[in-house]
Amino acid sequence: MAEDAGTITTSISNGQDDGPQLAILAQYVKDLSFENPNAPASYQWADAPQIDVQFNLGSTQVGEDVYEVVLKINVNAAVNGQTAFAVELLYAGLFGLRGFPTEHLEPFLYAEAPRLLFPFARRVVAEAVRDGNYPPLLLDPIDFSQIYLQQAAQNLAGAEPAGEA
Repeated sequence: MAEDAGTITTSISNGQDDGPQLAILAQYVKDLSFENPNAPASYQWADAPQIDVQFNLGSTQVGEDVYEVVLKINVNAAVNGQTAFAVELLYAGLFGLRGFPTEHLEPFLYAEAPRLLFPFARRVVAEAVRDGNYPPLLLDPIDFSQIYLQQAAQNLAGAEPAGEA
């Protein structure tokens, strides 16, 4: 308790500052590439392109309690083996994580953080494709939590000694 010019102030911890804290510090396009190698001929093709979409995630600690999560999206659209368009996007976010238990850090970085970034990355891909004079490509939602759980189960199964199940 402190007394200052007739005013009494008391500092009491409310217990709410001790838990994990999360802040999204920034979101940004780290790298974007759009290729339209067969334009304008590709605009004349009668067949619909076959779309192949690949995702990858990465995370690195870039400071004390600060992590960068990068969502990589590769899209390749082809008709009869010829590329109509290709998109490569690295969309990143900086996350401030204070007081996170170690066992919760990886699930957050590989499941929850990508879930937060995905809608923005999806918009960037859609606009890049639209700006290439194709209909916007709206990527289907992704269940990053389920993917993380499947990957964790595979890693755990691979770590078990041979002969044990």
